[in-house]
Amino acid sequence: MRDVTLPTPIDERVLDLVERIPAGRVMAYGDIAAWFADEAAHAAENAEGSESPESAEEAGAGETAGVGTDRPRLGPRQVGRVMARYGGGVPWWRVLRADGTHAPGLEDEGLRRLRDEGTPMRAGGTRVDMAEARWDPASGEGVRDR
Repeated sequence: MRDVTLPTPIDERVLDLVERIPAGRVMAYGDIAAWFADEAAHAAENAEGSESPESAEEAGAGETAGVGTDRPRLGPRQVGRVMARYGGGVPWWRVLRADGTHAPGLEDEGLRRLRDEGTPMRAGGTRVDMAEARWDPASGEGVRDR
């Protein structure tokens, strides 16, 4: 019998972010991890000076990047784990390695879907042009569009 585990709250937040990546745009595993680290740092800054030490936790800092908790920080490998376990229901093909390629075994299907969406590709068409296609969740635009 297979051990079935449900996604944790941070797993759900990763999947929610991946769902928001628009067609034709991508994020690297490390981009997603950095987004949550930045969000956690911002929440911790906002909690400074508040009356309770739990404020950073309540603002989501501990849940996202280990700030104020004993949880490990969310890094690219942890994002990859979330995607491997639970990413089938979200646009997984929009999450890539930093070099613009998919994880082994996902290359053909992922590239087909990205091409269908008009995602900018590098010469040769086997990897995404990350400089052109990278999406920034804070602005909702491509990184180069800002």
